[in-house]
Order: sequence, then structure tokens, then C-alpha cells
Amino acid sequence: MVKLSLSVRVAESLSNKRNPAMTLETLAEVAVSAGYRALCMRASQLGIQTPLDEVREKRRWLESRGLAVSMVTGDFPIPENTDDAPDALRNITPYLDLAEALDADLLRIGMKSGEDVAWAERACDEAMERGMRLAHQCHTASLFEQVGPSLEVIRRVDRENFGVIYEPANLVQCGEDYGADAIRALAPHVFNVYFQNLRESPDGESAAHTWSRGKVRFDQVTMWGGEGIDFPHIMSALGEVGYEGYVTLHQSATPPTPPEEFVMRTADYLRSLTDFE
Repeated sequence: MVKLSLSVRVAESLSNKRNPAMTLETLAEVAVSAGYRALCMRASQLGIQTPLDEVREKRRWLESRGLAVSMVTGDFPIPENTDDAPDALRNITPYLDLAEALDADLLRIGMKSGEDVAWAERACDEAMERGMRLAHQCHTASLFEQVGPSLEVIRRVDRENFGVIYEPANLVQCGEDYGADAIRALAPHVFNVYFQNLRESPDGESAAHTWSRGKVRFDQVTMWGGEGIDFPHIMSALGEVGYEGYVTLHQSATPPTPPEEFVMRTADYLRSLTDFE
């Protein structure tokens, strides 16, 4: 049975992933109230820049509230998807230390070129020694823009603890099918599922830069409003392939909805589509 996770990105703005709009404690209380089982941690709250003693203290507090950590994104370049995103692969130790301090076994990483494959192999080997996994999000302007190339990178890295974070919104931006066929193809390698929603529009307020389609304009929209991505189809397809990991709300709160209401209403909507543990 799938489990519901909340990314701390909900407290970040769409354009600024470094400054949270609320404390970790406040966000955790919101998550608990809405019935989430875990937080997906990012550097805006706790990252490799945070002293490990502080990280362990925060983890103990989260555990006291009944929250696990579903995945860790340890720095800012990875979610910002800059040219520095792959640097973590070249020195994965502090990221593994961070994940261990949070009692998490999954780390998000970034890859931009074929040169990153060898570094991913080495990082996976070190992670394997510590019982941890690495995953790359389906993401624009990366080696994981499209399903076929993503599978090729996974084949080349060839490590059991290397996989993908299935994320349909980025696949949409790259002109890819995100539905049942894509899910079936990726299923053996899916370590996490990220959900955010968007509606493509030539006059959209936001823009994504893709390698496959150039600039793509879009608007963020809520999941429960009936626009954008077909989440009922996705949840059905995930059920068909037997996915039992975390489904993570990975979207900045959509104005004018306050973050607390956005978190609650999204959880209620997702529960209307399937049973969560």
C-alpha cells in the first residue's frame, strides 16, 4: 500500500528554493494534521550545510510526531538543476551522512552529461555499503528528461540501488507520455513518486527550459481542480504495477490558497483516488 509524503518544497516559492516560508516544526505540524506519514527533506530546511547534531535533534523531534523522512535532497544545486547539480556524485559521503542522520535510505541526485555516469556508479557503490539508494527525478534539462533516455542511463549505471523518481509534470513539459505506458516502463526502477500539477499555456506565468522542446510556458494549478495532469489515471496505473512506496506532494502552494489549506486539500484529494497506509 502506498504512503503519503509531503515535500518541504510546499513551503518554498516556485522561483526560490532556498528560503522556506515556515519553520520545519510548523510544516511538520501541518503534515501531521493532514495525515502525511513522512516529510521529503530538502536543504531549505536541513541539508549538508546543517550540523549533524542539529539534524539528529530534528529527526528525533519528527519521530516524536510520527513522521519519517521519505527522501533527502542534500543541497541547493540539485533542486535548482544548475550545472553544479552533479557535484554531489563526486563527493557523496556528506550526503550519505545527512541521510543516515535523518534515518532515510533514499537520496536524490542530479546528472547532466554522460560523464556523470561513472561518478554515479561510484556513488552508488558507496551508498550500497551503507544500505542506501540514489534516485534521479524525471526532470527538464537533465539526463532524465525523457523515458527512453532515462532507462538508458539506468542501464548504464547498472546498480540495484540506482533508480528514478517518477514525476509526470516534468515529463509533460518535455512532451513525453506520462501515463500507463511510461509507468510500466519505469516501474522496476521507481523509488519514489513526486506529484505537482501544471497547465501548459503560451501565456503562462512560469517557464521551464527543456532540452527537448526549448522554453515551455505553464501555470501551476491545484491537483483537485480538474485541470492539468490526469491523477486518477496515474494512481490506477501505479496500482496496476504494484507500486508500494511513497507518493509525495512536491509542489509549492498555489496562490491564493494558503500552504496549510493546500496541503490538506491535496491530501484529501489523493485519498479519494486510492487507499493510503
